[in-house]
Amino acid sequence: MVSSFFLLLAVQLVGEVAREVLGVPIPGPVLGMFGLALFLIARQTLTSKTVSASLSHTSETLIGQMGLMFVPAGVGLVAQGPLLAREWLPLVAGVVGSTVIGVVVTGAVMHWTLPAVEEDADASRS
Repeated sequence: MVSSFFLLLAVQLVGEVAREVLGVPIPGPVLGMFGLALFLIARQTLTSKTVSASLSHTSETLIGQMGLMFVPAGVGLVAQGPLLAREWLPLVAGVVGSTVIGVVVTGAVMHWTLPAVEEDADASRS
C-alpha cells in the first residue's frame, strides 16, 4: 500500500511539473491523474494487464476517506460567508449557467455520436 501511495504522490508531482512547464490553468494533481489514467488504459489495451491489487486497494481507501478532503473547502465557505452573501448572484448565475451549458453540450454530443454508436452495434450483431 505504501508503494502505491508513493506512486500516486509521484503522479501528482509529475502533474505539477507538467502544469508549470506547459503553463496551463489546470491543477497539477488533475493532470497527473489524467496521465495515470491514460497510462493504465494504454497498458491494459497493449498488454492486457489490469490495475494492481495494491493500487486498487490504495485508491479505494483514499476514495473512502474523500469526505475529509472537503472539510477545508467547507471551512473556507464558512469563513468567507460575508463575501458570499454580497456576491451570491454572480455565483448562482455561474453555477446555473455552467450546468445548463454542460447539459446542452452533453446532449448535443450524444445526439451527434449516438447514430454512429448504434451503427457499430448493429454491425457487430451481424
